[in-house]
This record gives sequence, structure tokens and C-alpha cells, in this order.
Amino acid sequence: MYNKSMKTKSFYTMIIQITLIFFIILFSSCTDKQTKKEIVKHAAASEVQNYINQIKSEREQTLTEYVKALPLEQKIAQLFIENLEGCTAFRSYETVGAMTGSDDKTPLIAGGYIFFSFNIADSREQMQDYIKSIRDYCDSHENIQPYLCVDQEGGWVSRLKKLNPKLPSNEEVARELDIKEAYKLYEEQAACMRELGFDMNLAPVVEVCTNDNKDFLDGRSFGELNQVITYGRACINAYENNRIATVLKHFPGNTNTDPHTGLPEITLSKTELLKSVESFRQLVQYNPAAVLMSHARTAAIDSGVPACLSTVWVTDILRNEYGYEGLIFSDDIFMGALADNGYPPEAAAIRAVEAGVDCIMISEKRFAKAAKVLYNRAKEDAVFEAKIDQAVKRIIKYKLEAGLVDEQKIR
Repeated sequence: MYNKSMKTKSFYTMIIQITLIFFIILFSSCTDKQTKKEIVKHAAASEVQNYINQIKSEREQTLTEYVKALPLEQKIAQLFIENLEGCTAFRSYETVGAMTGSDDKTPLIAGGYIFFSFNIADSREQMQDYIKSIRDYCDSHENIQPYLCVDQEGGWVSRLKKLNPKLPSNEEVARELDIKEAYKLYEEQAACMRELGFDMNLAPVVEVCTNDNKDFLDGRSFGELNQVITYGRACINAYENNRIATVLKHFPGNTNTDPHTGLPEITLSKTELLKSVESFRQLVQYNPAAVLMSHARTAAIDSGVPACLSTVWVTDILRNEYGYEGLIFSDDIFMGALADNGYPPEAAAIRAVEAGVDCIMISEKRFAKAAKVLYNRAKEDAVFEAKIDQAVKRIIKYKLEAGLVDEQKIR
């Protein structure tokens, strides 16, 4: 049964307690000259650290085994985030058989759902009832609970404007509020979102505003680099501290070309390009739940490949160089930027997984067709299936931390 209080408190409380003991032991023996007693204390601290590492290793192994045991169709469903029908009562409109090519009538449920304006009810009570219907439906079909997200950036991108307090644009926040006021603003939004039943916000935009992208961003940026880092950090912390996951976007940036209709081409030199993404490099250190890739192509790095399909941008830079361990989202694979430039949704889904993307965003209300392509590829390609397992492991790990999966079921 889904329960919002299922967050894995016992594990994290134990780790915090052990860590405190570790530091108490360590700092109590920090003198210029070690005595035998202090040497014993250091040895005890080392044992505590070894114990912490052992617990983490065992938990990782348990999670790996859990993911490996999941049926392939369930794993692939976890990779998708799709749109919903209406705003009153939830049900799946596809079956597992539509993915596997079988007669399996089990409802096909995505790993996550994105709410657009037409999915937002007229009252808070109606919104809560709709979200409850999603939770109840998944429970009744013994499905892994999806994460539920919405674009609540502020300004003109505020899907919850009918239900939540007014949220200014990033540009307005940086211009009119100090950091404490900004934190309080986002903290209030997080509380209201959580009360409605959401657990993820597709925000903040942390692109630095330039002449090359200001028309497209249109107030969605906090401004220059230092402002983006300072206010972006406040935004991330305010939401994450109040159990609303944040999604930094759009890495590695955009131009004034709208990716809904065209393919952004970033022509900066390599030096200028790496400087332009400094905000992302610094802000991922604050552990946002996810980073959303843009569709932009960058002439100086992996030229000709949209960033969300680029192994260089997704894995080499974001994952390995920046050390980011959270979820990596593609932007909507149905956008014109991909579909009109040689990457239809099914091909884009394959390329995204190969690049290292964990969650494939799809604005349509059906994803079985794209999922089937991944399913068939994984059945014949063990390396590709291993990439799927890695992505699903990160997704389930996030869901454990968000309280969407009961840790008892993983053991």
C-alpha cells in the first residue's frame, strides 16, 4: 500500500547516527600528540567508517539484485515519463502486451507522469482526488508507484497557478528578492505541491541568460552566472528540503530557436561553451534529483548530435566529469527538434538509452510503441539491457528515497 510516510527513515537515521558517532570519536582525539588512548579511538573511528561502507555496499547489492529480478517489461516501463488523460480519474490506456507483442492485458504504467495545464483540476480537493486515483490504481495493480511532476518554474510557466500561491519568474525573483526571501518563496511552493500530492518539480531553469537565448528563455533565467548559482542553490535546497524533487534544465543550454519547432544550434567555441555550462557544473553538487537534457547541438563538442542523445554530454561530461549521480532526463522526444531532424521517437528512445539517459520524456499519452523498440533491442543485446538495468537502478534508488517504494519490498 502506498504511504507518504514510507520514506526510508530507518536506514538514513541509522547512517546519520553512525556518522555522528564517527565524528565524535575522531574529533575527540585530534591533538598534536597521539596517546595510546587516542590511537584506540582512531581505530574505533575506522571501524565505524568500515561499517558504514559495508552497509552501503550491501544495500547497493540488494538494489542491484532487485532490479535484475524485475521482468524486462517492468524495467522498460520505468524508463518513461508520459502525459495523462484529463484531470478526474486515472487509468492506463495501454497494456503490457502492446509493448511485448503478446496477449498480456496487464495495464502498462509509466515510471513517471507529467501534468500539463489540462491535467490540473479546478480546485485543490479535485486535484488531490485525481492524484489519489493514480496512487490507488497503481496499488490495486501492484505496480511500482510513479513519480508525479509538473512544470512549476514561475512566471508564465506555472502549471499550478490556479491552485498554488503566485510564483514569480526566475528573473523577477533574482531582481526583487534576497536569498532568504527566495528560499521562503520556494519553500511555500514546495509545501503546497506536496499537499496536492506531487513529488517532483521540473525546475529550476539554471541556464545563464545571454543574447543567444534570452528570447527563448523569456524571464525563465535568474540572469548572469553568479545569480544563477546563488538563486539556483536556494531553489534546489528549498524544494529538496521539503520533499519535492528538483530537475535542473536544460543542459547544456539552448538558443533562441524553440526546440518545439526547430533544432537549436549552439555555435560557441569549446572554451566559451564550457564556461556557459558552469552553472550546471556547480549546482549538481547540491544533489538535485535530476537534470534534464536539451535537444541542442553544440558545434564544439560532439558536433551534429542533439545533447540528449549524446554519450559525450550525458555520460562523459555530466555523469563522469561532473560526478553527477542522480537521474538524467531527456527532453520530450516528440519535439520537432528531434522528429524533424532524423530522430523519430522510436529511434530517439534507443539513442537516449545508449547515451546514458535514465528517463525518457514523452508528451504523448501513449508510450508502448517506443517501449516496444527498447524491449526488442534489449532481448537481443545484453549490453543494451545492462544499460537499462543501470538506469532502472537509479530510478528505484530515487523512488526509495522519495518514499514511492517500500524498502521492505527490496530486501
